[in-house]
Amino acid sequence: MITEVNAVTFRQNLGDMLAQVQYRNDSIVINKDGKPVAALVDAELFGRIRRMQERFDALSSRVAEAYATVPVEEGLAEIDAAVAAVRKTR
Repeated sequence: MITEVNAVTFRQNLGDMLAQVQYRNDSIVINKDGKPVAALVDAELFGRIRRMQERFDALSSRVAEAYATVPVEEGLAEIDAAVAAVRKTR
């Protein structure tokens, strides 16, 4: 479950919020001035997010290298065509 709280409530209830994340595997989004600024998630989920980010960064680098010589307009046209093809099949 994902709970949203404001920063003051989070600060006042930190112990309870930590228990909620640790024992129930919930996530907490902390808002400040009505906008989300941070999230508290269990350590296992955070580890998975970090590994996914590392894999995404590596893949992005490989794609950037592969298309380094392709003009921007040509690359965007190729992306648009691929998106249109996928949407047609749905």
